[in-house]
Amino acid sequence: MPVLFSKYIKRRFAAIILMFGMISFLFLAGCQSHSPGSVNQEFRAFTKEVFCQETSSNTISIHYTLKNPEKYGIKEQKVTFGSFATDAGQQLAAVENLETAMEKFAYNKLDVQNRLTYDVMKCYLESVKKDSEYMLYKEPLGLVSGVQTQLPVVLSEYPLENRRDIDTYLSLLKSTPEYIDSLIAFERKKADAGLFMSDDAAEQVIAQCNAFMGMGENNYLISTFVERIKTIKELSEKEKSDYIEKNALMLNSYVLPAFHKITVVVQELKGNGRNEAGLCYYPNGKDYYEHVVQSAVGSERTVPEMEKMTRKQIIEDLEVMEQVLGGKGNFEEIQETASMQVAAQTALNPVSILKKLEKGIEKNFPEPPETNVCVKYVPKALQAHLSPAFYMIPAIDDYKNNVIYVNEAYVGNELTMFTTLAHEGYPGHLYQTVYYADTNPDPIRSTFQFGGYVEGWATYVEMASYSLAPLTKEQAVLLQRNSSIILGLYTLADIGIHYNGWSKADTASFFADYGIQDAATIERIYNLILGSPGNYLKYYIGYLEFLELKKEWIQEKGANFSQKEFHKAVLSVGPAPFEIVEKYMREMK
Repeated sequence: MPVLFSKYIKRRFAAIILMFGMISFLFLAGCQSHSPGSVNQEFRAFTKEVFCQETSSNTISIHYTLKNPEKYGIKEQKVTFGSFATDAGQQLAAVENLETAMEKFAYNKLDVQNRLTYDVMKCYLESVKKDSEYMLYKEPLGLVSGVQTQLPVVLSEYPLENRRDIDTYLSLLKSTPEYIDSLIAFERKKADAGLFMSDDAAEQVIAQCNAFMGMGENNYLISTFVERIKTIKELSEKEKSDYIEKNALMLNSYVLPAFHKITVVVQELKGNGRNEAGLCYYPNGKDYYEHVVQSAVGSERTVPEMEKMTRKQIIEDLEVMEQVLGGKGNFEEIQETASMQVAAQTALNPVSILKKLEKGIEKNFPEPPETNVCVKYVPKALQAHLSPAFYMIPAIDDYKNNVIYVNEAYVGNELTMFTTLAHEGYPGHLYQTVYYADTNPDPIRSTFQFGGYVEGWATYVEMASYSLAPLTKEQAVLLQRNSSIILGLYTLADIGIHYNGWSKADTASFFADYGIQDAATIERIYNLILGSPGNYLKYYIGYLEFLELKKEWIQEKGANFSQKEFHKAVLSVGPAPFEIVEKYMREMK
């Protein structure tokens, strides 16, 4: 039973840098410079101003959000990663200022696109206000998407197209210690408040940092830099050589020492965490976990309601599997046969699989724009610490060029590769991103993070991808339902650990009821969930929310139901809380 994590790397690492939320743009002093004209024109001018302020808040945000920031009137600012926010009062005041600015627009005079943007902004700001109550509960060194794992990947993909980009990048490397000092100051405040990570999590963070530092001359921040500057025509060979040498110097002088400092401080602070179990054991921990989950999923459902819908779906999946099996054989044999069948007909080649998937979705999904996709592989030294695969979101003004990373350590067979690439590529993250970007949405929408929508969609289509693989209908149903059950069990364990207070023994007992008894696997799952509260719910509850939307659509359309029409409706709304998706999906054209 593998731990299946798929990741969608945000182009704005600022989501971590700025303490997991929009903080910088919230400090706008009223944002009152509107262009003359209709209320819709004024509102778009307002959201553009907010977008530009947020995007220009740090160097990573600028260069991952926009290929040509000058076309948006954004001038290069001080080279910086930004810093970690610790003043909850200042954050709350800033949110209220922005809400006051929004209230100046007559909501009922906005067109449907602007009302949608308004509702999404309003909802997001409500979540940020709630965040301010629990600022020190956040964990920027999270085991799944923490600074120590994401920063190297984001730097390796930093776009280098000219001399100015290179100089900015090298200055960014030089600023790494300043950024890490900000992170460390935040972690010390967490420790003082008794909210530091568990000792097990601390050991894993140290191991992840050591893996990155231990690459030596094979560090991929050296090799990827060399690859990126090869094609820059304005540089002579001597200049390229000098830059390569300087990049290595910056890595060894600033980046690696900063990562070493993380290990030293985490080791020093280890033992300051007063809680080695779930979030519910912290003061107001249950309320915080519910906020984490509702914010991550984009759902107003309570945790008990999510638990109930999870159990209901697991029962349904089990019943379907029993009906399909019907005494014809055991699942393990069918699974093995199916895997061999896929292997015989599918090459373990990501590019060819993506092409097959792109072709396979034509019947039930709206046509996406033409795009380019580059498949890269996770460096061996980091394979144990990164996800099976992840998608790098492109700049909003360069969305037709895309990158997917594959971790070969986790996708060793053709069927796993097939479903993983469906999640990350077609019709998953890549498809959803480029389809929505091609609708020309308000740029401000790109700054919001709604994990339940993006991961829920990718999980929903990953489940559908079994029917696109070279499998019989019975094999596809069994494998899909089994995959759904596994993810549902992880979700129940997430809720059990963080909301109901399960111990490691409780978790083992729970999985044993479903025939899963390998102690090492259970411990790995327990520690992973402990270090990433609510993460599985983004995937699974998000997936179930799409199923609920689909059930409503089927009920409404009856015999006229169209898969393609439904998919177009939810994709056209774009990432948002599910209540907003439901509200607008019938209005989008």
